[in-house]
Amino acid sequence: MTEQEMASTTIFPCTHGDAYLQPLMVGSVMRKVKSRSRNKQRYFKLQDDGVNICELSKEDGKAQFTFSVGDVESVREGHQSEVLQSIADEFPANRCFTLVFRGRRGNLDLVAESAEEAQTWVKGVRKLMEHLESMTPKERIDQWIGDWFRKADKNKDGRMNFKEVRDLLKMMNIDMNEHHALHLFRLADRSKSETLEDEEFVVFYKMLTKREDVLRVFKDYSGDGQKLSLMDLEDFLRDEQQESGSSQERALEVINRYEPSEAAKRIPAMSIDGFLMYLSSAEGSIFNSKLQGICQDMSQPLSHYFISSSHNTYLLEDQLIGQSSVEGYIRALKRGCRCVELDCWDGSNGEPIIYHGHTFTSKILFKDVIIAVEKYAFRASEYPLILSMENHCGVEQQAVMAQHLQRILGDKLLRSPVDSKLPDRLPSPQELIGKILIKGKKISRVDKSPSRADRVDKSPSRADRVDKSPSRADRVDKSPSRAGRVDKSPSRAGRVDKSPSRAGTVDKSPSRVDRVEAEEPLVAEVSDEEEDADVPEENSHHAGSPRQRHKTHLFRQLSDCVVYCKSVQFTSFEHSRLHSKFYEISSFTESKARKLIRSAGADFVHHNARQLTRIYPGGLRTDSSNYDPQDMWNVGCQLVALNFQTAGEEMDLNDGLFNQNGRCGYVLKPKFLRCCKRRFDPDNPQDREEYQPVRLAIQVISGQQFPKVSKKEGSIVDPFVRVEVHGVPLDEAKQETRYIDNNGFNPLWYDTVQFVLHAPELALVRFVVEDYDHASKNDFIGQYTLPFTCIQPGYRHVPLLSKDGTSLSPSSLFVHIRITKLNSP
Repeated sequence: MTEQEMASTTIFPCTHGDAYLQPLMVGSVMRKVKSRSRNKQRYFKLQDDGVNICELSKEDGKAQFTFSVGDVESVREGHQSEVLQSIADEFPANRCFTLVFRGRRGNLDLVAESAEEAQTWVKGVRKLMEHLESMTPKERIDQWIGDWFRKADKNKDGRMNFKEVRDLLKMMNIDMNEHHALHLFRLADRSKSETLEDEEFVVFYKMLTKREDVLRVFKDYSGDGQKLSLMDLEDFLRDEQQESGSSQERALEVINRYEPSEAAKRIPAMSIDGFLMYLSSAEGSIFNSKLQGICQDMSQPLSHYFISSSHNTYLLEDQLIGQSSVEGYIRALKRGCRCVELDCWDGSNGEPIIYHGHTFTSKILFKDVIIAVEKYAFRASEYPLILSMENHCGVEQQAVMAQHLQRILGDKLLRSPVDSKLPDRLPSPQELIGKILIKGKKISRVDKSPSRADRVDKSPSRADRVDKSPSRADRVDKSPSRAGRVDKSPSRAGRVDKSPSRAGTVDKSPSRVDRVEAEEPLVAEVSDEEEDADVPEENSHHAGSPRQRHKTHLFRQLSDCVVYCKSVQFTSFEHSRLHSKFYEISSFTESKARKLIRSAGADFVHHNARQLTRIYPGGLRTDSSNYDPQDMWNVGCQLVALNFQTAGEEMDLNDGLFNQNGRCGYVLKPKFLRCCKRRFDPDNPQDREEYQPVRLAIQVISGQQFPKVSKKEGSIVDPFVRVEVHGVPLDEAKQETRYIDNNGFNPLWYDTVQFVLHAPELALVRFVVEDYDHASKNDFIGQYTLPFTCIQPGYRHVPLLSKDGTSLSPSSLFVHIRITKLNSP
């Protein structure tokens, strides 16, 4: 960037003249609502930066907290949150709105003084969000500079003295020699006023952020040290970035896209500023942008995919006393989750509820969850959504559940098999676009023969006949006392099944009645398929012995909602191979799954090539912690359910895996996990066809603008980088760089780490930046996780994410990646 361009940079956004934003900068008194009984008046004001909104106490005017509009994911109008719905009788919808934040931060529910004021804030915040989304990289840098200027300008006079500059350096994680800092200050102070005004501060900031690491790479390929010619850039793209088929046309495309200087474009050539903009763009990211959209074959059976799955989706906190909320489903669905869990229990007033049974977690209505599912099911992904239902309800409320599913979900609910040329396999995500599948128990037919069981699943007309009989559904739904008698009296349920005359009083068609009563009773007994809680075996009354199976009553119309995900009790892999149907699914606690992996890993892989398997956290994880999902993915388990509300390494891996393929929640498993003929053993990955190990070499060059993590005044980050590989046991490894003293702004390492991967198709690579502390636990700064198969070689930037999974922009790492195929034995 030239001096003229730097001088023309404005560090204040163009918000002051915007009619929508002026009222926000003046501020408003609004009611902040946390619950029906907890709501206080607060003063909200858009700050001068046009990005941050400050909440002030109405009583003393003290700032309560400040948030960035960039952290807001969406704005909902009216009573579109559980909190605002609870006060709907007190405050009208046109005065209410909700700010929904990215990540796991709770919503901000507000009530304005008038409908007009509510609309002013709704439109104003949305306009700011649109502005931030549309900003160019240069505008983002200007915004970042402006933020620092305002933070450092303590007396708000629009200029900075040297003392303010020194304080700024500490805020920016820079421990700079005072003489050098004063030298840069005087170079930037062209007015000789002993202060820096906005244009002068831009010059000072550019001096601070000069990228010597990028300049070094630039000069290595520049013929004259001043620019990259068309041929220089072509060599760089081919030799370093490993772009196959790179040509001068490709080099010209890069120049036209990223070079800010029109004079350089006319040569054509690329300046250091254009080179830095290219490396900082999506094309210069470590993640291959070609794999960010839908790029995988979506026509294979469901069992051939990893499927993003949530455990106890309704919980926002722990498993014992935590809050249950519809928001849990909305958040999971908006993140691309494709399997959510519903624990259903009998509620008051005839309405089923969802909560963690036999605990003190709060309760929400089943109906409200289904309404949210209908609304958000396909916002992030068009591919099928699975509702994993744990049904603990009596027959009466099962009838209500079936009614809600059919009425609210309508045509989105899959109620009969799809047309398929291969009836011995599950349908594909492509065939099930826009459909919601129910996973749960299913009533078996009187005839137990395999051929008949197959006909049940392949007969849409029969499913339609059962589902489309309103008189029968009404009969159960409108007669609670009768349904209750059926539920509590198995012998009576049996008499209902064998009594044509009684059924005939409802259905006028005797021949139809006989057929229904012989084969399709309204209520039937099924085995309770739910796994035991994950408790140590020594605490079990009969460790090592078969569990006793309980019987429960299941309402047929709810049973008929289950088509491809029939829950069954797992016996053994041998039993499944001989007797199980492709549409049956078993669930395992994490400990049971690990035992099976240790004792029969290859058999587990074979099982998962044909059938779906769901894994869920053990019962002892009452704090909503998570298990390592990688172990389960290594054997091809599809539905590896995690507690989405809990941030940490396990959710980083989950987010990393499903960040590819359009974030649609489906990732095609490697070929060796999909083949039923040849068995893959994760403990011996080299014993397979097409075995091709690789060496991954990563040079960690530098870091940029890490956030401060310590609240201590004057504290500056001592960063180091840990690179982790997660995959099959043979590939699991971690290596670290040195730590750099007192520099979280632009640390330089040039440290190299190397890994050999034996199953690279399953590997995830995780970059972790921490603040070194010799006396206590290191503080987490940021991380980024991605599949090995999505890594781009060459010089790349690694964007860092917070513990919560949100962007820490402009914080990043600059690395060099080299991937080499090794000779296989």
